[in-house]
This record gives sequence, structure tokens and C-alpha cells, in this order.
Amino acid sequence: MTVSPIAPVQGVLPTSYVAGAAPAAGTDGSAFATSLTGAVDNLQQLQSTSKDLAVTAVTGNLDDIHNATLAATRAQVTLELMATVRNKGVDAFNEIMRMQA
Repeated sequence: MTVSPIAPVQGVLPTSYVAGAAPAAGTDGSAFATSLTGAVDNLQQLQSTSKDLAVTAVTGNLDDIHNATLAATRAQVTLELMATVRNKGVDAFNEIMRMQA
């Protein structure tokens, strides 16, 4: 079983930060929501692959433990990244709420 590479999060273009640049299409947040949904789906796939390889390793049917270790590490790092993004989002929301009070 081969492990698929981690897919990058898409949706933010560097030109959107340049002063005077044309606004990005779809400013309603749908691109951001799509990016987050894709990242969560990717995380679920990585965790599933890691679990499958771990079960294969425990049963003794895995020839190369390196693949199982890589899959577990990828899933762990991606989960940590998603938790950080969530925490930053919650912090930003709380800051916005404090500014309105």
C-alpha cells in the first residue's frame, strides 16, 4: 500500500495582498470553506491510511515499517496543523467579539 503525499491547502493567492490588486473572485468565503473542507477530508484520509498501516504492522503483514511510520507522522503533523488553525480561528473570533463590545 502506498501513502499519498499531503495535498497543499489551496485558495489564497499572493496577489490578493498587493495594494491595488483586483479582488479575488468569490469573496463570500466559499473558497476558504472549500479549502478547510478539503483539508479536513485530507486529514481523515491520512488518519485512515495510518490506521490501516498500523493494523497491518501489528498483524505482521507489513514488509516495510518505514511506510507505517511515515503515514503516522504525516497524520500527526496534519492533525496538529488543523488544531492550530482551529485555535487561531477561535482566537480571531474572540478578538472580533471583544472589539464589538
